Amino acid sequence: MTRYGGRSCLLFEKEEKRGGRKGVPWRMTLSLAYQSLGVVYGDLSTSPLYVYKAAFAEDIQHTESNEEILGVLSFVFWTLTLVPLLKYVCVVLRADDHGEGGTFALYSLLCRHARAALLPPGRTAAWDEDQFSDGAGGGTNKATAQNGNAVTLGGGAAASVRRLLERHKVLQRVLLVLALVGTCMVIGDGVLTPAISVFSAVSGLELSMAKEHHKYVELPIACIILVCLFALQHYGTHRVGFIFAPVVITWLLCITLIGVYNIIHWEPTVYRALSPYYMYKFLRKTQRGGWMSLGGILLCVTGSEAMFADLGHFNQLSIQIAFTCMVYPALILAYMGQAAYLCKHHIMESDYRIGFYVSVPEKIRWPIMAIGILAAVVGSQAVITGTFSMIKQCASLGCFPRVKIIHTSAKVHGQIYIPEINWIMMILCLAVTIGFRNTKHLGNASGLAIITVMLVTTCLMSLVIVLCWHKSIFLAIGFILFFGTIEALYFSAALIKFREGAWVPIVLALIFILIMCVWHYGTIKKYEFDVQSKVSINWLLGLSPNLGIVRVRGIGLIHTELETGIPAIFSHFVTNLPAFHQVLIFMCIKNVPIPHVRPEERFLVGRIGPKQYRIYRCIVRYGYQDFHKDDVEFEKELVCSVAEFIRSGSSKLNGTAEEVDEEEEQRMAVVRSNSVRMLEEEATVQNTVGVGPSSRASREIQSPSPAPATGVGPKNKKRVRFVLPAASPKPDAGAQEELQELSDAREAGMAFILGRSHVKAKSGSGFLRRLVINFCYDFLRRNSRGPRYAVTVPHASTLEVGMVYFI
Repeated sequence: MTRYGGRSCLLFEKEEKRGGRKGVPWRMTLSLAYQSLGVVYGDLSTSPLYVYKAAFAEDIQHTESNEEILGVLSFVFWTLTLVPLLKYVCVVLRADDHGEGGTFALYSLLCRHARAALLPPGRTAAWDEDQFSDGAGGGTNKATAQNGNAVTLGGGAAASVRRLLERHKVLQRVLLVLALVGTCMVIGDGVLTPAISVFSAVSGLELSMAKEHHKYVELPIACIILVCLFALQHYGTHRVGFIFAPVVITWLLCITLIGVYNIIHWEPTVYRALSPYYMYKFLRKTQRGGWMSLGGILLCVTGSEAMFADLGHFNQLSIQIAFTCMVYPALILAYMGQAAYLCKHHIMESDYRIGFYVSVPEKIRWPIMAIGILAAVVGSQAVITGTFSMIKQCASLGCFPRVKIIHTSAKVHGQIYIPEINWIMMILCLAVTIGFRNTKHLGNASGLAIITVMLVTTCLMSLVIVLCWHKSIFLAIGFILFFGTIEALYFSAALIKFREGAWVPIVLALIFILIMCVWHYGTIKKYEFDVQSKVSINWLLGLSPNLGIVRVRGIGLIHTELETGIPAIFSHFVTNLPAFHQVLIFMCIKNVPIPHVRPEERFLVGRIGPKQYRIYRCIVRYGYQDFHKDDVEFEKELVCSVAEFIRSGSSKLNGTAEEVDEEEEQRMAVVRSNSVRMLEEEATVQNTVGVGPSSRASREIQSPSPAPATGVGPKNKKRVRFVLPAASPKPDAGAQEELQELSDAREAGMAFILGRSHVKAKSGSGFLRRLVINFCYDFLRRNSRGPRYAVTVPHASTLEVGMVYFI
């Protein structure tokens, strides 16, 4: 899961990656390592609050031989060493998608190398990896692509696996479902982790009051803290982020010192449990009970996936330094200290006496509990914002209904807030907290979600080793066998507790997978209907003046999902209202399966028909981590991209033929929207027309201004000017006229033509298809954000065209 936070230096780090530099200064790396402690490791560092309590929850008993305590400690030590340290720090962190990590990063990485992407639809023109430069932080440059093809053509395991994925759609669907399962379990973890973290942190109250009293106190306090936590989300991570790292560092130092104190004071020989022999003794003695207790032990690695998912906001070295130098030794000493205390305290008054706070000296118990609550809130904050990011990625790739995404920071674009998801998560979190009321069931539920995400990462990583790194297939098999066996053992122990809480993440995952599959299926079918119903460019060229078609001033912006042809909504619009604007732009927004698209590579512009028609097509490409600008900035960049297309002479690609074939119409050019600048200013209208240098460094093209009405005199209005680059040659007469007309149209205003679709299943469709399309997909479509929000267009300038889609 992607968990956002940090300061403006995260932007510097990302720019370092985009700029193609091999590394960052040590000072910056250490600063990023410090910040990662508060963003990445808040969840992992609070795991000592509930691991021992979950492990001994009715499955095994603590006896005087201490074999159970030493066995659990041995399992904890080797699990922390093999999974977070060896798997993630040493291997998985290297599998970044141009600096981005997480489940979708692995999926997009595999799809590019195997050409097996099912998301998003219609990628013929919008997605061509050769068009993206490596320094963009998205896509693969030509040299890399050619090198990859060379390896593939040369044979070997990579070629065989790639051909297998490309030939079988079933395997591509399995790959997609695997990524969706990991994503949905991450969302489930976003519901369960705040519940178990906050509830465990508050459970220290049970040591200071009778059992019949504390159960009426800790639950309301935990619920109040959870409500406050979710209610503060709209302020954004950057408002409270400055306390994240100090809180976690303070917590890690406290549990380290407490652990060292307990080891020295109670049992200095507890280090014996670091031998794997104690795991064997533990399982031999406890047998089935010990195996079932592994579901609680695996909670010691909760939050490990964040190390990989947050790679886009830090760098590999900073995450490695923070974990190996601070988090890992602190956790090991904390678990050893807790085990040392329990070795000398065999008789407990009640099962809750085996929790974390019982090993804390009584004099400092209350301050430690306060710090623990703050650390639990920090860890929960990271999980919640990570869930927001995951939902955003799914929505951008067409696999989740459109939701309202609020960017809470102007500097760090990754910090987002989704109101609908936030309140749904709060309700679910409160429901599981009130429903379970103990760490046993919450731990069982959280453990299954955690280990499922890790299994998905292991499976995808084995494919990355072969397809992307071009390593031996035996190395990939060894990777999945070694780590997969460890995680499968924990998975079985967590799954066996299905009726004791493990059913919660499964139900949540099934609900979210159903929503994603229904939305993706409906989106794909709607796109296929759009492709089948589109009209050719020659239909537009054949419109006769006798039909009464008139051109009005202004720019008409038609939003469509198609990359070629004329959408059916436009033909429906012209049939009922035979008029359209003097400049038409068919805009297609495509989310490509890469993290970022550089601004200079964002716009693909082409011409539809002869020059005199003034009709253009613009494909706007966004990565799944890109920030969508507001409507004003977006409109300016869109118009400037068309102006640059006209100025650069790329419009000559289509010529002036009266008949344009489909292949010719698909030819488009990547333009830099920042080459031509557009100036809008309030000025008195003057009757000046033409092109003239406003200064020695640039050329200006301004719109022809109509003469004021008689008797009125000059009036104030907004004047539009295009400022061309200083080194650019003077445009020819045709380009000059076209640019003037574009500025005139922009000055007159911009109207947005959107389609309001009603999707229905075809007559004669089966019951399941009618249920999915007519009810499920239609319900999601009506209760999600429409295209108007997706392109951030103003309400007053919108024209909607209604159509019924039978799919």
